[in-house]
Amino acid sequence: MIEKRPFGRSGHQSTVTLFGSAALKAATQAEADRTLEVLLEYGVNHIDTAPRYGDAELRIGPWMAAHRKDFFLATKTGQRDYKNARDELSRSLERLRVDSVDLIQMHALYHPDEWDRAMGEGGALEALVDARDEGLVRFIGVTGHSWTVAAMHRRSLARFDFDSVLMPCNYYMMSNERYRNDFDALVRECEARNVAVQTIKSIARGPWATSKQKYATWYEPLEDQADIDLAMHWVMGRRGIFVNTAGDMTLLPKVLDAAQRFQTRPSDAQMTDLVERRQISSLFGIGDPTPLAA
Repeated sequence: MIEKRPFGRSGHQSTVTLFGSAALKAATQAEADRTLEVLLEYGVNHIDTAPRYGDAELRIGPWMAAHRKDFFLATKTGQRDYKNARDELSRSLERLRVDSVDLIQMHALYHPDEWDRAMGEGGALEALVDARDEGLVRFIGVTGHSWTVAAMHRRSLARFDFDSVLMPCNYYMMSNERYRNDFDALVRECEARNVAVQTIKSIARGPWATSKQKYATWYEPLEDQADIDLAMHWVMGRRGIFVNTAGDMTLLPKVLDAAQRFQTRPSDAQMTDLVERRQISSLFGIGDPTPLAA
């Protein structure tokens, strides 16, 4: 089975790999039900979903009648004002067929203008705090993409005592000195405050060439098992953090198989070779990273 780690201050022992349910955005219910069997087979006990993930919440809903107790259930809101955030949470609870979720996250909060709206008076944060007070959610987190997100998460933690953060982490991105420094500083702060750290894009290879797209991910992923092993094991080798699975059902067994076999973190030489062999590149519009310090 896959290793479990304390999910911040929640009291839940979550599997290191969290199910990223973007994989279900266009799934039929039959396909989603087969995915549930894969999760149960590997012992995955944490589901991360969002209204933006197409039909994912609808597909998870039927699982909850029999399996709610088996999963830490997280969703998100991309709304930035009070009313729309509350309305979106209510819709998520209805679609998920639950009375409450374990974690609600402010989705993709990294643009300064959106941050000001969400964190200000009458913003989404006030809605989520009220929802927590009413027992509709237990914990509140914040997520984001881009090269600036780790620094923005530190700003968010200075504004509010979030229970979790989520951001990209892979060898290529962490080879960028500025991103690595921001990421490391955020993780140190999260460790001191017992805030859960979730990561995404562990097996990202780069943007799709339009003629090649064959997976449901918005980026081209690594697909060979040996490559996925290296990428997953490198991220898993960081103490205390979590890895969200890629948004494609066909890749899920490979990702979970890699997670189940994790023992040690690959060397920088192995990872540099992977970057060169698979021509891994940036997803977020920045040039080649500076080399890792010796």
